[in-house]
Amino acid sequence: MDSGRKARADELAATLHQLHDLPPPTEFKLPELNMFGRVKERIDQATDLDPRDLEFLRGRLAELRTEYNDLAYSSPPCALHGDAHVQNLIVDPGGTAVLIDFERFAFGHRETDLSVTATEYEIGWHTDQEYADFCRVYGYDVRTWDGFPVLRALNQFKMTTWLMQNVHEGPTVAEEFRNRLKTLRDPSSRRRWAPF
Repeated sequence: MDSGRKARADELAATLHQLHDLPPPTEFKLPELNMFGRVKERIDQATDLDPRDLEFLRGRLAELRTEYNDLAYSSPPCALHGDAHVQNLIVDPGGTAVLIDFERFAFGHRETDLSVTATEYEIGWHTDQEYADFCRVYGYDVRTWDGFPVLRALNQFKMTTWLMQNVHEGPTVAEEFRNRLKTLRDPSSRRRWAPF
């Protein structure tokens, strides 16, 4: 039963640390992590998008695939949640944090799970203190790893193409999609993103 209390970033860090420390299962084989999920399909289905935007998204996707494939991880493979953010963590009435939504549960490197909260922090979804607590509890700040910029770019790309599916829901969503697209075109711009 969910307590109704919003989970904190440090609770997510503690839960991920436990998950990542588990020995690989011997009774079954976890699938390899697919970081790109349904991204290509989302782009292909966005037929009413400006053709120049579609061309940009397809080109950037190809670049990200190459950059991702060239990553050299600093950690051994482990079990991953695959979509590790605080919205996928519930707190029961006793105060225990429990991961939910294991649709992307897979085998890969811890940096991919940790990069989600780090990316959310950099777009303004966590305070400095919340992110500091996340790193302290986990014992590692993924932003110190030289491969993080690739994962950040990929996370932002996925978050943008996910929102792209919903632009017809109203002007607020459409405006946020344009904001995110501008960030993808100019990564040096540090714009805040509105959560959806």
